[in-house]
Amino acid sequence: MGQRHDQSRSKRFDGTMMKVELIDKMGTDLSVVNAARVSYAKTRESFDDVKDEKLIKYLAEHEHWSPFAHASMQFRIKAPIFVARQLVKHQVGLVWNEVSRRYVDYEPEFYAPEVWRGRPKNSKQGSDGEVNTDGEYYNRYINGCKVYYSLLLNEGVAPEQARMVLPQSMMTEWYWSGTLYAFARVCNLRCKPDTQKETQDVANEIDKLADEAFPYCWMYLRK
Repeated sequence: MGQRHDQSRSKRFDGTMMKVELIDKMGTDLSVVNAARVSYAKTRESFDDVKDEKLIKYLAEHEHWSPFAHASMQFRIKAPIFVARQLVKHQVGLVWNEVSRRYVDYEPEFYAPEVWRGRPKNSKQGSDGEVNTDGEYYNRYINGCKVYYSLLLNEGVAPEQARMVLPQSMMTEWYWSGTLYAFARVCNLRCKPDTQKETQDVANEIDKLADEAFPYCWMYLRK
């Protein structure tokens, strides 16, 4: 994908193995302004902090999105299936390749929250506050899923069918690549306070990494 981003970083959330890592990127803020200026057969060799920032601001405010599609990022993300299924809904300008339990049958990992959140009183979605519940029941359930999954595999059941006993809290990994503009749309929606916390955590980390990689463009694309 062009220029290698050699300062990849990952982050753990809630004591689990949730991670977001920027694997690669193509382009810079300069790439975006040059894509816009080609309309006038012009180009720059270096970024002008005044003129080019002004142009980026204009492009973002007037929704001239195509120049922002010439820059891209590639992430490797590890999160529970229920988070992945929310994020994969974003399709425009993005591509997704995920670990397949049809092909792998190693022991699965599972998400375990530090706290259990309460159901809000005035909303059909989201969460509010904490609930005192015995997490040991969850641990027993997960251990039971592991045992049954292993039993099915040992009895010769195909991985593509044995996986049906694994719950949504199972961890999965995927590569997620797309344009700068597409990831800005993801973060503009999924970084909001009403987003599920686990999904918001992943989006917030994408937000931070994108801001480091494309500081001027990201400043004006994020709403």
